[in-house]
Amino acid sequence: MDTSESTDGSAAARPDTSAPAARPSGGWRRWAMDTRPLRRPAYRRLWSSTIVTAVGSQLTAVAVPKQIYDITHSSAWVGYASLAGLLPMVVFALWGGAVADTVDRRRLLLVTNIGIAVTSLLFWAQAVAGMDSVVVLMVLLAVQQAFFGLNSPARNASIARLVPAEELPAANALGSTVMQTGLVAGPLLAGALIPVVGLPELYLIDAVALCVTVWAVARLPALPPLGKASARRAGLREVVAGFRYISLHKVLLLSFLADIVAMVFGMPRALFPQLAAETYAPYGEGLALGVLFAGIPVGAVLGGLFSGTFSRARRHGWMVIAAVVGWGVAVAGFGLSRNLWIALAFLAAAGVADMVSMVFRGAILLSAATDEMRGRMQGVFTVVVAGGPRLADVLHGTAGSAFGPRAAVVGGGLLVVAVMLALAAAVPALRRYRG
Repeated sequence: MDTSESTDGSAAARPDTSAPAARPSGGWRRWAMDTRPLRRPAYRRLWSSTIVTAVGSQLTAVAVPKQIYDITHSSAWVGYASLAGLLPMVVFALWGGAVADTVDRRRLLLVTNIGIAVTSLLFWAQAVAGMDSVVVLMVLLAVQQAFFGLNSPARNASIARLVPAEELPAANALGSTVMQTGLVAGPLLAGALIPVVGLPELYLIDAVALCVTVWAVARLPALPPLGKASARRAGLREVVAGFRYISLHKVLLLSFLADIVAMVFGMPRALFPQLAAETYAPYGEGLALGVLFAGIPVGAVLGGLFSGTFSRARRHGWMVIAAVVGWGVAVAGFGLSRNLWIALAFLAAAGVADMVSMVFRGAILLSAATDEMRGRMQGVFTVVVAGGPRLADVLHGTAGSAFGPRAAVVGGGLLVVAVMLALAAAVPALRRYRG
C-alpha cells in the first residue's frame, strides 16, 4: 500500500519509492534542478503550497514595517517591532521542535497554519479599521512569529518522511529555491500592489494564500511519531535533550556552527545602506541599495535552478565546507569592489554558495538525526537561521562604524574562510560525512 496517499491517519508516512528514481540522461538536464522529489505526491503537495505562501508571507513582511513607519515616522520603531517578533519565534521554535517529535506532524502543521492565517486576517482587520496602534501590530507580530516557530520545525522534519534519503538534497534545493524566489518577488509585488489596492489588502492576500497551504497540508498522509515517541511530553526536558543530542553528534554540531560562522561573520546587509550612500553613490543611492539587497537572493535562486550540478553529490560534509568557504571569499570580493555591477556579481556568487550550504546542511540534519529527534533539530535550525543574520547586523554595524564599511565586509569574509577551515581541520567528522 502507498501510504504517501493515505490521509486517514491510519499509517505513518513512508517515502513513496514506487516512482522511478531516474537520473538525467545528459545535456542540459544534468545541470538543471533535480525534480525527482516532485514525483512523490505528498512532497509535491507540500512544495506546491510553498510556492504560493513564499510570496504571500513576504507581502506581510513588507506591510508590517511599512504600516509601523507610517504611524510613527521612526525607523527605530520598525527595529523594535523586529525584535518583538524574534523572542517568541526563538522560544516557540525550540519548544515546537520538541512538540513535533511527540505528535502527528500533519496535525501540528494544520493547527499552526490556521493560526498564521487567522493572524493575517487580524492584521487586515486592524488596518481596515484604521486602529493605527503600534502595540496592536507588535502583539500580532509576536503571535504570528510564535505560530511560525511552532510550524517550521514540523514542516522541515516532515520532508524526510516524504522522500527517500538519496533525494533529500534535491528536496531541500526545491524548497530553498522557492523561498528565495519569494524573497525577491514578494517585496517587488508588494511595492507594485500598495499604490493600486492599498496596504491592508496585502494582509488579506497573504491570508488567502495560507488557505492553499491549509488545503495542501490536510491532504498529506498522517505523520505520527515513530516508535514510542508519542508517550513523551514536550517540555523543557525534551528541549534540553535535543541540545544534548547535538553535543554528542559532532556532524550535527558542525552543521550548525558552519551556518553561524557564515552568517554572523559574513552577512553584510547592515552595511548596505552606507555602502549605497558612499561607495556606490555615483550609480544612484536608490538603485544601488536595491541592487545590493537583491544580489544574494538572486544568486540563491540561480543556484537552485541549476542545482542539478551539485545536489547529487554524496560527500555532504565537504560540500558544506566548500560552500561556506566560497561564501566568505565572495563576501570579501564584494567588499573590495568599487563597481556596483562587479559587487552584484560577488553577491550573487555568495547567494549560490549559500544555496549549496542550505541544501547540504538541511540534508545532514534530516539524515544524520533519528526521526524522534528531527523536530528538535529543525527547531534549533530555525533559531540559527533567524538569529544569525540579526547578530550579524549588530556586529557589522559596529565594525562598520569603527573601521569603515568596506574594511568590515572584507574582514568578515576573510574571517569566515579562516574559521571554517580551522573547524574543518580540527574536527574530521564533517569532512568524512557522506549522504
